[in-house]
Amino acid sequence: MRTNKPKTDGTYNWLQRELRTDHAGETGAIAIYDGILAMSSCKKVRGFATKHRETEKRHLQHIESILPASQRSLLLPLWRIAGFCTGAIPALISSSAVFATIEAVESFVDSHYSQQIDRLSDKPLYSDISDILQECRQDELEHRDEAVKLQVLAPDVFVRGWCWLVGFGSVISVALARRV
Repeated sequence: MRTNKPKTDGTYNWLQRELRTDHAGETGAIAIYDGILAMSSCKKVRGFATKHRETEKRHLQHIESILPASQRSLLLPLWRIAGFCTGAIPALISSSAVFATIEAVESFVDSHYSQQIDRLSDKPLYSDISDILQECRQDELEHRDEAVKLQVLAPDVFVRGWCWLVGFGSVISVALARRV
């Protein structure tokens, strides 16, 4: 993390781990859209994925600007594969499945970023990082809200189960990325 903040501050160590999860998540998010683009021929889905992939690339650049390469997750290949599958599988099913998946992912990401932002709210030394996280969170909310609007069918039992699995996988991924 490129900062002049004291390394003895407990927040610094916590934040470094959290930024590792954010870096892993943004890497996975790009891969989600890669998976969607690889498998979907739907013009609406492809436009959505292309647009939001660019936003995720910008988020990744922000995180990379503050998290040194030596502190990034060693599991990035796994996050890329998991992300690709998370996008590709629903893209093989339907556009509604894609949008339900994005809603599930972005709902998790909203909660994850919100927890980080809340913890940093009374730490002015980290306000620049909090601002970056808030910008990323706001973009993710827009992705979620757009996905909700684009869903033409209510998720069936399979898609609801898939979205639960995606949320559970996100929790596990964050726990792993904090450590590895």
